Amino acid sequence: MPRKSQRGYYVRGHFVAEGSELDLELKREAKGDTDRSKTDLKRESEHLQKLGEALLTLRNDLMARLRERHELSDKLIDALAEARRITNFEGRRRQMQFIGKLMRTLDPQVITDIEAALEEQRKPSARETLALHQAEQWRDRLVQEDTALTDWLDTHPEADVQHLRTLIRQARKDAQASATQERPGEAQRHGRAYREIFQIVRTALAEREAGDNDDTGKEATP
Repeated sequence: MPRKSQRGYYVRGHFVAEGSELDLELKREAKGDTDRSKTDLKRESEHLQKLGEALLTLRNDLMARLRERHELSDKLIDALAEARRITNFEGRRRQMQFIGKLMRTLDPQVITDIEAALEEQRKPSARETLALHQAEQWRDRLVQEDTALTDWLDTHPEADVQHLRTLIRQARKDAQASATQERPGEAQRHGRAYREIFQIVRTALAEREAGDNDDTGKEATP
């Protein structure tokens, strides 16, 4: 099977592979950027390789958006897919080095957008933030308001009423005990019951939303 030729060019009779350290250094010299030390270059190279590794975890929708905005090379996409399949440690290490080499050929704007996509993935979505706030509000109402449990059961009749009542009573006792021990300016400390109520509420809200989404999908199916 014929060996694929490596992309690059010749400088003073020496072949320079595209994406190699020498290639990047020559391009920097052409731009007049010669003040960066070898340590800086190594640090940048390691950063790009780690960025390539992080791309393996990028959500499909964010990756699709990147591919729409930029023509990511098929070679990079295929290299990422191959890295996901490799389980051998040494084979994966070599593959990640290859991905790092491909990352060094990308334009700075592409790198900036990749970093932005990864940062967006790390941050909670607006929907997740809203769900968190709703769970916190219900938890506080259940602990503070006598009528809140009835309101909760109206929309979540499947809830374990006795267990919730027990947790609510315990959370109120914990709050009273904590209030007597608090010093001025200290934040209120909450016990296990308070945290468990939050988990119950958050799980129930998530299940309800998932069920609503399923019903919507079924109705939309012809």
